[in-house]
Amino acid sequence: MNEPADARDLSDLSHLSALRADVPLPDSDRLAPQRALLTEAFRQEAARADRPAPVALPRRRFVLMTAAAATGVVVTGGIVAALSDDDSPGTARATTTAPAGRRLLSAQASADTLELAAATVEKLGATEPGPKQWVYEKTTSFDQGTPRSAEQWTRWDGTGSAQLPGVPGPNATSSFDPDKLSVWYGPNQEEKWKREGYDDRSQRQFYRFLATLPSDPDRMMAAIRKEHAIGDIKGETRAQRDWREIDVLYRSVLIPPNAQAGLFRALAKIPGARVEKGVKDPIGRAAIGVTVTYAEPTPSGWLGKQELFFDPRTYAYLAEARHTAPFRISGRAKGAKGPYATASPALDADVMITARAAWGVVDRPGERP
Repeated sequence: MNEPADARDLSDLSHLSALRADVPLPDSDRLAPQRALLTEAFRQEAARADRPAPVALPRRRFVLMTAAAATGVVVTGGIVAALSDDDSPGTARATTTAPAGRRLLSAQASADTLELAAATVEKLGATEPGPKQWVYEKTTSFDQGTPRSAEQWTRWDGTGSAQLPGVPGPNATSSFDPDKLSVWYGPNQEEKWKREGYDDRSQRQFYRFLATLPSDPDRMMAAIRKEHAIGDIKGETRAQRDWREIDVLYRSVLIPPNAQAGLFRALAKIPGARVEKGVKDPIGRAAIGVTVTYAEPTPSGWLGKQELFFDPRTYAYLAEARHTAPFRISGRAKGAKGPYATASPALDADVMITARAAWGVVDRPGERP
C-alpha cells in the first residue's frame, strides 16, 4: 500500500530536522528583525481591532506634550494630546475618548500587548535636559475619593525644587500664601550623596543610571535590584519585589526608551500580570491597565488588585492604583474580623491612587509645558 502524502511529508521533515540537530538555536540578535516584523503585525492587527466605526468628527491636530518648543528637548514618556481647532496650543490636554468596554486579556495576549508596547517605546528619541532645566509634573491624588492636585518642578541637576500649593517653611508667618510658588535652591548634592552613601539620586543621576541598562528584562531587573535600593523585605518573592521596583520606577517623570522597553518586558514576565483594555485611568482618560492581584497580603503589605495605567496608543505612563492591607491596630485590621481581611480585598484594603495629569521640561520654575 502506498504511504499517504501527508505521512511522507512529515517523514521528510523529520529527516531534514535530524540533519540540523547540531545547529544551535538562533540568539536574540538574530531573531530581532523577525521579532520587529511580528511586532508590526501585532500593531496593525491591534489598530484594526480597536478602530471605531467611521463617524463625523471635528478636525483635530495632534501635539506631543513634552518640553516647550523653544527648548528643542525631546522628552520620552510624553503623551499625545488631542486639540480641537478652537483650542490654543498652550492648553493641551489628554484625550478622554470613551473606552469600548473592559476586556481582560489572556496571558498570551497580555504578553503580546506588552511586547508591542516595548517595541513602540524603544523607538522613541530622547535628549537629556540641560542641567539648569526643570522637570515639571502635575499629579492628582485622591483622599477618600476627593481629587487633590499638586504641581512640582525639579531642577535637573538636583540644585532646586518648587511646588504648588506652597508648603510653609520653619520660619513661615501668618501671612504665608499657599497659592504662591514655593522655590528652594541649594548646593549640588550629587557628589555629597555619592560620597556619603545616600540611596537617593538627583533626576539626572537616576536618568543616566537607567540609560545604562539593557532592555533585556532579566538583565535589567538584576541591575535594578542591585543598584536601586528600595529596601529588602523578608519573605518577599522575586516577582513581588520586581512589581514593587517597577511601580517605584514609573514614578520617575523621565525614563530613557531602553528602560521603558525593558520595564514592559519585565511586566510580561511577572506571574499573574495581565493587561486589561478598554479602561479609564483615575482621572477619566482612555487607558490600558497592567494588573496583578494578591489574594493574601504580601510582606510589603500590598493586598488585592494592583494596577498601572498607560496611554493605549503611546504607552506613556498615566497613573497607578495601589491597594494595601488595612491599617492594623493592636494586631487586628481596622474594621476586619481577623489580622487581615482578605475575603474581599476591594472593600477591606486601603487604596492609594495617583495620576500624572501633565508633565514636561521647562526652563524655569513656575512655567508649564
